[in-house]
Amino acid sequence: MADPGTAAWPPAPIRTGRLVLRESEARDRPAFIELYASPEVGAYVGGPQPPAELDRLPEVPGRRPGLFVVELGGAMIGTVMLERRNLGPPGWIRPAAGVVDLGYLFLPSAWGSGYAAEACAAALDWFAGAFPGEPVVLCTQTANDRSMRLAAKLGFVEVERFEKWDAEQWFGMWSPASAPG
Repeated sequence: MADPGTAAWPPAPIRTGRLVLRESEARDRPAFIELYASPEVGAYVGGPQPPAELDRLPEVPGRRPGLFVVELGGAMIGTVMLERRNLGPPGWIRPAAGVVDLGYLFLPSAWGSGYAAEACAAALDWFAGAFPGEPVVLCTQTANDRSMRLAAKLGFVEVERFEKWDAEQWFGMWSPASAPG
């Protein structure tokens, strides 16, 4: 499969019951800074980014194929990413080009309302339409209870657990056939 960005990118905005998934815009920069600076958001992804790095964010951060800004009521509340990477447990057989990985980051003020599940499901639906039959992987720390619950809710099936970055990692796979109906 080609990179998610080889599909018509950016796609037309994706609308769910409450959210819009769209390409990044200049007005999103303050929310990107807040997202990347948050100790809560960074807890399982290497920590918050230092201010010097945040100062170097481009005028339109996150504008790249596979990255959706998640908008609620006209304001960015998070991101969903579908990116081809070589993730997973050591020794896991994967294509040389990698597999498509689902990632997401949401502002803490958006936690607990089901927005991540709604946005990720919409992104996976788009992906399944653009790349029929292509699986998606997800890797998260087992200590990240919220992410573990979301993976299960979205229909990811555990492939393996392994140690990396001084923590136990959970590696799962999703395919349109295994998605909840």
